[in-house]
Amino acid sequence: MGKRRVVITGMGAITPYGTGVDKLWDAVKNGKSGITFVHGPRIDEEKQTTHIYGVVPEYDETQYMDVKETKRLDNFIKYALVASEEAMQESKLDMAKEDEYRVGCLVSSAAGGYKTIEENHEVMLKRGYTKCSPFTVPAMIVNMAAGKVAIKYGLKGVNKAIVSACATSTQSIGDALRTIQYGDADVLVTGGTEATVCNMGVGGFSAARTLSKRNDEPTKASRPYDVDRDGFIMSEGAGVLVVEELEHAKKRGAKILAEIVGYGQTCDAYDIVAPDPTGTSAAKAMEIALNDAGIKADEVDYINTHGTSTHVGDLGEAFAIAKVFGETDKNNHLMVSSTKSMHGHLLGAAGAVEAIICVKAMEEGIVPPTINLDNLDPELPKLNYVPHNAVKADLKYTMSNSFGFGGHDASIILKKYEE
Repeated sequence: MGKRRVVITGMGAITPYGTGVDKLWDAVKNGKSGITFVHGPRIDEEKQTTHIYGVVPEYDETQYMDVKETKRLDNFIKYALVASEEAMQESKLDMAKEDEYRVGCLVSSAAGGYKTIEENHEVMLKRGYTKCSPFTVPAMIVNMAAGKVAIKYGLKGVNKAIVSACATSTQSIGDALRTIQYGDADVLVTGGTEATVCNMGVGGFSAARTLSKRNDEPTKASRPYDVDRDGFIMSEGAGVLVVEELEHAKKRGAKILAEIVGYGQTCDAYDIVAPDPTGTSAAKAMEIALNDAGIKADEVDYINTHGTSTHVGDLGEAFAIAKVFGETDKNNHLMVSSTKSMHGHLLGAAGAVEAIICVKAMEEGIVPPTINLDNLDPELPKLNYVPHNAVKADLKYTMSNSFGFGGHDASIILKKYEE
């Protein structure tokens, strides 16, 4: 008996471009940056060195939750609810007709409620440790995004949250694939959500010297593969997908957006922050994903790279890709781009948002660009990084890579759906 096939039937997103997958896709295929200078109480401008981020624009929270919840939930949970609503609506999944124990949720976050921790720590210091909000713990813990989504839709099956830094939501999608393949569920709501654009999050990453300080040019600050890059841009938002077993989707007449065919995961076992500069384990994750998909390297048409705009990260991944797929002169059709050049780095939500972009790329036959790539770093191997402008192409297989602090490597392969 072969592996159960797993397909995507719904997608939802909330990003620096606003609510909805269409807004995200319209921006990235047209090379539009979502990075802005952030003023106001959220970030202490005088005490922070970075002032540019990808933040979610204001939206009507009461369309997705009641008024009480808007005051009790951290933004990372709210974002998960917003993205899940769009994904569930597109999937047209009717829970009244489903076995509730065969439908689960695997929506994760790398950080959880940073803003909640920050605000309530301040209250504790000023007024006492028992004076914080009684909702502090449920608003900050990472698994609560999955918990709240499950409560909203009555999903009583498999429910968990994966925490693996910036590989979080790619591993969540990969584990959703495995869960369905193993027969433990028929449908999973999966993806990632993040809301770390606050003093605690920005200060921590600034201290680690990972963020760009190109404050005078927000839209040009995220520069993957460019010789003048100086760090990544922190962003926030969520990406959620409804994934399900193929026959289950067909039986209920669902529109199938794409198929998930391969998943690979490894660990650098090298450093708590820096990736292995040789890219050895990253390459192995891609090789495992290819083997899992049962395809050869030359069948992949496009890779949405992790491509954060850090020197060592960009080089390590590019060398890994060259090792697995060959350089451009050996494999001319393969295109790679970093859409983080436009939407910034959504940390634990990045992989899910970028998987959604891969699906849209296959659907419309458009490879989104790497913007701000004015001067290619000469240390990089020869690859087609799709600088500046999108490219039209017939895409059958796409890959999405995510690599996280701690050495977590994850790759998934998506396929244009065929009967």
